Amino acid sequence: MSLRSSVLLLSPLTLSLALVLAGCDRQTPDKAQPPSATQSAPSDTKDDTKSFNGTLDIASRGAAMPDFKFSDPAGQSLSSAELKGKPVLINLWATWCGPCVLEMPMLDGLAEKFRGRVTVLTISQDSGNAEKVARFFAEKQFRHLKPWLDPSNDLGFHYNTGLLPTTVLYDAAGKEVWRMVGAHDWSSARTDAMLADTLAK
Repeated sequence: MSLRSSVLLLSPLTLSLALVLAGCDRQTPDKAQPPSATQSAPSDTKDDTKSFNGTLDIASRGAAMPDFKFSDPAGQSLSSAELKGKPVLINLWATWCGPCVLEMPMLDGLAEKFRGRVTVLTISQDSGNAEKVARFFAEKQFRHLKPWLDPSNDLGFHYNTGLLPTTVLYDAAGKEVWRMVGAHDWSSARTDAMLADTLAK
């Protein structure tokens, strides 16, 4: 095999490995998801900073918040139109995504720290698994997060990052500020700096 052929074969493999390391594959069908042992992560592993390898993306800065409506397992609904007037942090996650699960307690803490200044929404991409999401929230007993559902993955397809977790910050006017693709330490000083300008307005 020639050197050029070897490079061509190696490049897709390298790209695939990079995507796996960066986060969870949002578009993987439920039946083809990796084994749960590779996806789950206990919430008390906050100090495992190797998992916080997300990338800050500002390419869509200024884009309007999409028009969407989602609900929780109890049937309560919420629309994007109701969110304007205050900064919003939208986090797309799934129960089968280890880095997502690792982030959740930190997002709950972030919602408490900036209560009244930014709305933190965690929106599950667990297709057709409302009961699983409800059980997860009942077990973790988050104080400030609600189990919002996006069963058709409409937001995931809209943001089109191909990875979970994906987190997007909108300002009070409903304009995108940045998005974090992959896991991030939401309890860090860097987070405070990333939010400072938006929350100061």
